[in-house]
Amino acid sequence: MKTPLALAIAAAALSVSTVHADEPRHGGTIDTIIQPEPPGLVLGMIQNAPTRTVAGNIYEGLLRYTTDLEPMPQLATDWEVSEDGRTWTFHLRDDVSWHDGEPFTAEDVVFSADVFHRELNPSARAVLQHIESIEAVDDYTVEFTLDEPFGPFLISFEAGTFTMIPKHLYEGTDFRDNEHNNHPIGTGPFKFDSWDRGTVIQLVRNDDYYEDDLPYLDGINWHIIPDGASRAVAYENGTVDVLPYGTVENFDIPRLAELDNTCMTEAGHEYFSPFAMLWMNNREGPTADKRFRQAVMHAMDREFARDVLWNGLGNVPLGAFGSNARFQNPDLEPYDHDPERARELLDEMGYDGEEVRLLPLPYGETWTRWAEAVQQNLREVGIEVRTEATDVGGWNQRLGDWDYDLAFTYLFQYGDPALGISRTYLSTNIERGSPWNNVEGYENERVDELFNEAATAFPDEEREALYHEVQEILQEDVPVGWLLELGFPTLYRCDVQDLVTSGVGVNDGFKDTWLDR
Repeated sequence: MKTPLALAIAAAALSVSTVHADEPRHGGTIDTIIQPEPPGLVLGMIQNAPTRTVAGNIYEGLLRYTTDLEPMPQLATDWEVSEDGRTWTFHLRDDVSWHDGEPFTAEDVVFSADVFHRELNPSARAVLQHIESIEAVDDYTVEFTLDEPFGPFLISFEAGTFTMIPKHLYEGTDFRDNEHNNHPIGTGPFKFDSWDRGTVIQLVRNDDYYEDDLPYLDGINWHIIPDGASRAVAYENGTVDVLPYGTVENFDIPRLAELDNTCMTEAGHEYFSPFAMLWMNNREGPTADKRFRQAVMHAMDREFARDVLWNGLGNVPLGAFGSNARFQNPDLEPYDHDPERARELLDEMGYDGEEVRLLPLPYGETWTRWAEAVQQNLREVGIEVRTEATDVGGWNQRLGDWDYDLAFTYLFQYGDPALGISRTYLSTNIERGSPWNNVEGYENERVDELFNEAATAFPDEEREALYHEVQEILQEDVPVGWLLELGFPTLYRCDVQDLVTSGVGVNDGFKDTWLDR
């Protein structure tokens, strides 16, 4: 039986085929919403979803990806690989400038990948650990030499993962304290114009963009509206044209989807496959005992979260690999909602009722309600939970400092386990200061071996066997709580054309968008 929201999406999908002009038109500004306000806009340095959504229109990567995750040219026009699969050569466009007018060259690629991302970006490091060298062959040719063939290498160059950063502005500086962090400079179709904190982030058309006729829009205004009801009203009264995923509460979506001139799509998340998790601190306290973590899994009613809080969108995951992840092991024993089993595990470990701290994700009322539901689930089996709410900056800080017991998050799976899943569990990816790596502090030598072997194994049958084994271990150890494979619809006026044109959706879609008004 379809939920009301699923029916609303189906109805909205029918309205996408509205008649529009034969040719795209130039002009007009899109008003949209970003929720919550991002902590910064420098991709690679910051990987929060709101940062990616806004800054994906400022910065670019070497490649883009279709909704089928096929690579498309972006800053690289074409590429080839050596017969042994170890050397990848990318040929760059020779007509690209940074927003400050300086030319984009191969030196920027080497600096971005080999220096900036090695220091700051755990997602990129999942790829960089397989790279022996990165060399600028000439101004517009870059050569990546791998230690050995790495299957998912070519799908790792999305703008938010392998962001191109201007070497001339960052080399030799303290990256986190660089003055240009307040005025990001990219190569993308839109330039940063202004940021009125708490109100609006304004991007304007890059008149020197290298792709003919693009972008069509004059600019994008990202409105910051803290209250969920007010965000919905802003769409109802015409203040905004686009509601990207997560910008209104799920319970408002069916009503908004029925408004005139409203379309909806779930496309644009194929690359990311957003996966909600509960960080559980493996270092100390009750959460350091795997029986406690198993008890948490049995205590949580994840079906309730999907059906009630997310209006039927998304899937309850079997384990660490989502249902659309490559090499999922379908034979794992699921963690059903079983409060009695949770109590048995707590008794077995001798849990004495020690209070644990829970950090909600500060991304809106749906997440607040979810934290309340989990708190109630855990209390029902005898776990005393204290919720400690923070803003986005505080949430980043607390997780980066490992100052939590339980904490909500969601991470992207990036099309391949070697890119988006292994980073959460590899012990080599434990590092203070980042909320996007192995934040829970999980260490298992065999898991490290399996993930590392699987990343470069050939053929796929061998990769599958290794990933199946690693999932069996993770299913027993429960380093984190696996919550939900998220469903994230985007609502927009039907006269907003070509909004989603890649596997990352609005994160880079506005360069093709035009207004049929």
